[in-house]
Amino acid sequence: MTKYLALLRGINVSGHNMIKMDALKKMLENMGFQNVETYIQSGNVFLDSEEENAASVGFKIKQEISKEFGFDVPVIMVSKTDLELCFKNNPFLKEKDCDTKKLYVTFISKELAPLAINDLKISNFKPDEAAIDSSRIYIKYAVGAGKTKLDQKYIEKKLSAFATMRNWNTVTKLLEMYNG
Repeated sequence: MTKYLALLRGINVSGHNMIKMDALKKMLENMGFQNVETYIQSGNVFLDSEEENAASVGFKIKQEISKEFGFDVPVIMVSKTDLELCFKNNPFLKEKDCDTKKLYVTFISKELAPLAINDLKISNFKPDEAAIDSSRIYIKYAVGAGKTKLDQKYIEKKLSAFATMRNWNTVTKLLEMYNG
């Protein structure tokens, strides 16, 4: 069995794409996944599967959500290594007096070229800052996520990929949960 973390994009946000975690858990268990555990209402789901291909697991979950709940929800599969790299490679954590309340990680559905940061035109969003690391974008908001145009929709449009964003507290908790 392999333990997976599925990040569902855009569920239970501002009253849209509402899925109760109990219903999601039941759906996943009915699909044959084991040890299904959700964390908060924003679509963080741990599960065990005999399937060895993470992308296949994500695709199956996406298809079943569409069938069961009637809407399209992109699913980004995140490994324990992905989360560990968030701590190792996030340049903003190295700053003196780092305010983790302003840090976010955007998980992207594909590997990004190092120069993809140019596509985001980050200089247009100063004083917000961002750095790309493979399929993750580390963001440090000057004021907060609700006060910027450097958001998930903008990132998806500029990079032609699905993205889902989590605050630093959630990333920290998800790694703790992976470690069990």
